[in-house]
Amino acid sequence: MKTLAFWCLPQMSYFNLVKSLTSAFPHRYSMSRFHHTTSAACCCSKTQSGEKYTDPFKLGWRDLNGLYEDIRKELLISTTELKEMSEYYFDGKGKAFRPVIVVLMARACNIHHNNSRDVQASQRSIALIAEMIHTASLVHDDVLDDASSRRGKHTVNKIWGEQKAVLAGDLILSAASIALARIGNTTVISILTQVIEDLVRGEFLQLGSKENENERFAHYLEKTFKKTASLIANSCKAVSVLGCPDPVVHEIAYQYGKNVGIAFQLIDDVLDFTSCSDQMGKPTSADLKLGLATGPVLFACQQFPEMNAMIMRRFSLPGDVDRARQYVLQSDGVQQTTYLAQRYCHEAVREISKLRPSPERDALIQLSEIVLTRDK
Repeated sequence: MKTLAFWCLPQMSYFNLVKSLTSAFPHRYSMSRFHHTTSAACCCSKTQSGEKYTDPFKLGWRDLNGLYEDIRKELLISTTELKEMSEYYFDGKGKAFRPVIVVLMARACNIHHNNSRDVQASQRSIALIAEMIHTASLVHDDVLDDASSRRGKHTVNKIWGEQKAVLAGDLILSAASIALARIGNTTVISILTQVIEDLVRGEFLQLGSKENENERFAHYLEKTFKKTASLIANSCKAVSVLGCPDPVVHEIAYQYGKNVGIAFQLIDDVLDFTSCSDQMGKPTSADLKLGLATGPVLFACQQFPEMNAMIMRRFSLPGDVDRARQYVLQSDGVQQTTYLAQRYCHEAVREISKLRPSPERDALIQLSEIVLTRDK
């Protein structure tokens, strides 16, 4: 049964489905947040291709030297203030998770197709564009959420104001669109413009809520795909299209990105309850304060039905946020959400393992483990 089909099964209780999976795979996954290793994606000294293990980020960064300098070149801005705002998050301090996945996928697909070990210039451009779209969405999200900190520093909207922050996000997005058009491949343009539509639709989904329990979880997973996973999935698909004519490979790349992307956000939602603000670089319990019921909350609600009223009023009454947090920590919501993330990563590994063995393919397998074990 494919995990990806979970939100397409309204006739079956989602939670019963998860319980059935738990009983079907009792030994494959640990339910502890601190011991969630998988048999398919465990860290080991040798990769499946038989070559010595290399850190996926080091492997990916071989093709990303000058990433942020190149992004800043795309932001050709004459106004000093607008330039500072647009370049604010491109400071080179992050791990560049999305660009790393994109270039690793590019190499894995190229090797699978014709054993080419080079990344095309157009494929590297997709990595830049993905990071630019992602950053533009962060700038806009912070305005919508009235966020004050991001990546351990003040947000653009807190420094320059909401109106200017919106314009800065728009500018980054327009620069990404110009870079995308320059690639000149209409299929790739169509694939990545879908990401922008998904980001908007995902934000609208986040603004709404569902009363029905099964609809609520389906709503949450669809929102998670559109806001987070679509960018990774479609960026992976785009580089596969540029490097290989086989639609089967395109689907493998897309499914890998989709599954890893959803798992990434599920763990992010877990960390909102288990990490401190210093680790995350942003306030924890942020989702509850925004009125959002994420995976840990929805699972906890199964054990504490009194949370339903809080979810429907979006934790708006005094004390709701603290009570909901305590319910989550007293329940197995964190463990269940982590387990679900493991299932998505297992599916990602199953998909990417269809490609010809290579260090890059194996690095993508290792990345699925990193997604599960990260603490920020």
